[in-house]
Amino acid sequence: MSKPRVLILSWEYPPIVEGGLARHVRKLSEQLVATDGAEVHVLTRGDDTSPAEEEMDGVHVHRVVEPSRPNDLGEFIAWIEHMNADLLAAGVELGDRYDFDLVHGHDWLVAGAGDHLAKRFRCPLVMTVHATEYGRHQGWIEDHPQSHIHGVERWMTNRADRVIACSAYMRDHITDIYALDEGSVEVIPNGIDPMDLVPVDDLDTLRGKFAKPDERLILLVGRLVYEKGFHLALEALPGIIETLGNVRFLVAGSGTAEADLKAQATKLGLDDHGTFLGWIGDDALHSLYRIADLTVVPSLYEPFGLVALEAMASGCPCIVADTGGLREVVPEGDKVGLRFNGGDAEHLAIMIERLLSDDVLRDRLVAEASEHVLSFDWADVARSTAVVYRDLLAVSA
Repeated sequence: MSKPRVLILSWEYPPIVEGGLARHVRKLSEQLVATDGAEVHVLTRGDDTSPAEEEMDGVHVHRVVEPSRPNDLGEFIAWIEHMNADLLAAGVELGDRYDFDLVHGHDWLVAGAGDHLAKRFRCPLVMTVHATEYGRHQGWIEDHPQSHIHGVERWMTNRADRVIACSAYMRDHITDIYALDEGSVEVIPNGIDPMDLVPVDDLDTLRGKFAKPDERLILLVGRLVYEKGFHLALEALPGIIETLGNVRFLVAGSGTAEADLKAQATKLGLDDHGTFLGWIGDDALHSLYRIADLTVVPSLYEPFGLVALEAMASGCPCIVADTGGLREVVPEGDKVGLRFNGGDAEHLAIMIERLLSDDVLRDRLVAEASEHVLSFDWADVARSTAVVYRDLLAVSA
């Protein structure tokens, strides 16, 4: 069989980066070209500063200019529908130029365009589910717009010829809430490239901005939303500071819970013990992993756990909630990182104190984790994805 020509749809792709999805699609696309020899076209949104078409590391990137996304979730739904209409129109034009063998969409955000284009091209549709609205809201999806997004996800997963999930946890989650046959969902973990995690700052100077030499620095990274569990970490900190004395924290990220978290920090007396940095770019984040003594991932819902993987690859020990995909990124047994009982701030405090007080444990975790992360290789992700493509194309031939 000749190498397939694949159209990948994503609502974000560098230089537009909203979160981890952009990085996932970029690395997957590049490795599909490098590892499998596929011809990969990415259809995504752009702005006035990005070229409409360009080749990036072997990937053909096609962009549709869209206005800035609104913050209001109700308006965001209408904005997504408009973006899908634009992606569909651009995809139809691309279909006149190229004979695509398969369409691969990422999350509900591009489901409409992916469905129409796969039908127009008479080719299989693959959808990767990176997270679900049901999971993000702990099952509370009765009201709009959550009900709308949940409905799109249900339709999308049942419509797709194959669904890809990033963890065994997500496969079970998806098959349960969307009533799918387990055989229709393929588990392909995310990857990581340690070479992408290069710090850009003078690390000694950077650390000096946030902590004294004798202070331990705890890092929290991600979207500031309820399901990421940052309120649990803040709740655990006063006791840690009282016990150990020389502990500071950094929160890197922004989101709808930012004001509530800052208010919580003030109420807990933490204002003089840490900093909320807001949103930061990848380069700055990679430097923060290098200066932190510990990264905490306290998520209530986590499909995979990329932050934990990035921390381990950067030589920073991590403590994660015993939930979701984090269980697969950080195995049990205190081998590469520590776990705490999800939702339990008191247990989290115990684990933080344990790690910050035991240099031998810390050094062992860092050493073991540096080997563990090598099993999350983007080339393997691409090869597994290419197998899904070939299986579908063989059936449809």
